[in-house]
Parts: sequence; C-alpha cells; structure tokens
Amino acid sequence: MAQVSASSDRSLVRALGPWTLAAAIVNVTIGGSIFRLPATVAGALGGAAPLAYLLCTLAVGLVVLCFAEAGSRVSLTGGPYAYVEVAFGPFVGFLSGVLLWLAGTFALAAVATLLADAVAAMVPALAGVVARAAVMLVVFVALSWVNIVGVRQGARLNLVLTAVKLVPLLLVIAFGALAARPGNLAMGTVPSFGAVTRTSVVLIFAYLGIESALVPSGEVHEPARTVPRAIAIAMVSVTLIYLALHLAAEGVLGPALATSTVPLADTAGAAIGPWGRTMVLAGATLSMLAYVSGMILAMPRALYAFGRDGFLPRALAAVHATHRTPHVAIVVQATIVWLLAVSGTFEKLAIIANVAILLLYIACAAAAWELRRRDVRAGGTPFRVPFAGVIPALAIAVILGLLTSVQPNEWAVLAIVLAVSAAVFALTRSRRATRQPAS
Repeated sequence: MAQVSASSDRSLVRALGPWTLAAAIVNVTIGGSIFRLPATVAGALGGAAPLAYLLCTLAVGLVVLCFAEAGSRVSLTGGPYAYVEVAFGPFVGFLSGVLLWLAGTFALAAVATLLADAVAAMVPALAGVVARAAVMLVVFVALSWVNIVGVRQGARLNLVLTAVKLVPLLLVIAFGALAARPGNLAMGTVPSFGAVTRTSVVLIFAYLGIESALVPSGEVHEPARTVPRAIAIAMVSVTLIYLALHLAAEGVLGPALATSTVPLADTAGAAIGPWGRTMVLAGATLSMLAYVSGMILAMPRALYAFGRDGFLPRALAAVHATHRTPHVAIVVQATIVWLLAVSGTFEKLAIIANVAILLLYIACAAAAWELRRRDVRAGGTPFRVPFAGVIPALAIAVILGLLTSVQPNEWAVLAIVLAVSAAVFALTRSRRATRQPAS
C-alpha cells in the first residue's frame, strides 16, 4: 500500500449529505452554454437530440465516478492533474495540467461569444463584428480589474451572479410545456452514430465542471455512500433539466430552433411574450457573466503556477505589490481569451475545449485504475467505485467513441499544443532543478 501525505481533514465538519452535495454539483454544472446549445443540437440531430443528451450523461457519469475514487486516494492540491501525476509521474501530470488550462481557456472564449450574442440580442446596435469584439473587450477588462483588485471581490461577484441563473430556466420549462406543439417533437429519421457522437462532443460542453463540486471530500458525511448517491441525483437532475429545456424549445419553435442564436430566449418570447424573452436574455447574460468572471478568477492561476514552477517566464508569477494577486497572469490570460473569442465561433471553440477535457478525462480514468492497483491512499479508507474493475474501462471506451468524430484539424491543434508542452518540459528541466520548491 502506497501512502500520499496531505494535510489532515480531521478538523473539518462532515456536514455535506447526498442532497446538499448533489445541489452543489448541479449548481456548478448548469452554466451559460445551455442557453445556446439546444439550437446547435437541433440543427445536427433534429428530433433525435435527446440521444446526445443521454450519451453525454453516460460519459460524464462514468468519468465522475473515477474522479470520486481518485480524489479519495490523492488529497493533493491540483485536482485532476494531481491524480494523474501521482499515478504516472511529473511529465504526464504536466501535460494533464496543460490540457486543463487549454480546455478552460477555449471554454472561456466560447462562452464569451455567447455573452456577446446575448448582449447583441438585447441591443441590436451591438450585433456587428467590431461591436461584439468591443463588448467582449469591455467585459474582460472590467472583470480582470475586479480580480486584480482582490480575489474576495471576484468571489463575491461570482456568488451574486450565480444565485439568479436557475430562475429563467425553470420559467422556460414551465411556459414552454404549455405552449409546445406535439408535432414539433417528432423524431423523424434516426441519425447515424457518427452524427450523434459529433453532436455529443459539442454538447458535453454543458456538462463540464461536474467534477469540481467533488473537491470538498473532507466535509462529506460517509463519503463511500454519499458521493455515489449525490452523483446519481445530480446527473439525473441535470439531464432532466437539459432535456426539459430542449423539448420546450423544440416544441415551441419547431424548425426555427436550429437557426436561433438565442434559442431559450426565443422560446420564452413565443411562449410568454416580449417580457419573457427579455427576462431570459437578462438571465442568460448574468449566467454567462458569472461563468466568465469565475474563469477569469481561476484560469490565470494556472499560468501563474507554470511561471512559478519554471515552465513559463518568471514574469507570469509576479504578484501585485498592493492587491497581492497575480496581475500579470490575469492580463495575459484575458488577452489570450479575447483574441480567441473574436477569431472563432462558439462551436469551434467548444470543440477544442471539449476534446482537451475528454483527453484529460481519459487520463483521470486510467489514473483511478492505476491508483487502485497500487493501493495508493491519502489516509483512511478510500471510496471504491461500484464495479471498480469495469467503470474506468467503460469510461475510456465511451470517451474514445465520442472522440471518433473529431476532425483532423481539431486534432492538429491538440497535437501542436502537446508537442510544444513536451518541448517546454524538456527544455526547462535544468532550470526547474535549480529552483527552490514553491511553498
């Protein structure tokens, strides 16, 4: 049995039960992308769209079970890539960290384009290319300033913005169900497996982040029972909400759903009236603003860590003398994301983000299997996934099935990033060896 040293969790109060943990998972998972994705899925699959939702639920559910076991065995800061590093060494761990940063960066850029679409829908004068770029620039500058001023201000802003995001979604479901036309919900021709997997690679964007709510494992009551129950409750709840939103939009809009840039807002406008459309647009804007704000708080810390640890220039690890925040990393991260957002569409950016995170998920599933094989423990009895010998293999198989639909140019982006990262790891080896370990 291998031991992994970490700080003790004995002083924490184990107050999270299955329902409170499930609520946390639902809150983290449901974000701004669901305000746009029903149109993307309808355009690709038509009435067969529910198949993509179910496939995504299966894939993410299997992966999160692997996360649950790996997290109970490795209590180190770093999340998914910490599991991979303990299981397979620093090189694979570093590449996993790069994939995590890449996924978050492209995801942030993708949601920024949706935010610009929502603003343009409320203020048509801001619908042009230059105006959309200006809107995103203002958002990134403002939120970067908030997060440079202090992490507490950024966290408080995220809390306020997140609190209101579920209300418009529930109203769309309720009023959409009343106004839906049954004829609009006919499945029609059954799509090919390739079409379903390709659509699922885009749709899985709406499920990302579910593993984040499993971080407070030291505060979960009876984790061996609570974690699997919470995952089951959350996955069923998220899937039902997403399916209900899609069916409401398709039932109300019919063929027009596939061409809508703000499908849930258009659904509310048709089912409730102009005030409903405005309300959903406002809710979508706040929801996406909450996501962008949270990611600008989180993602620069990866650049900061790479700079601190010698992988990137030391300047990225600079800390503001007054506010004590990584201001250089925040500015660099915001600039990269803005350039990606103004040069790409939501679907293209989401695909890159999803492929990166799916590759990371494969590594985490393999790490869960390896950590269990070596019986790595952080202290105490680790959580064991039901059907432990099968779940990681199933997770990898389902993800590989999704990845069969990825195009060569999309693989090329990932290959270039990983090749450059491998070169950086090799070229900085001697410099990193002379550094003092970061505290």
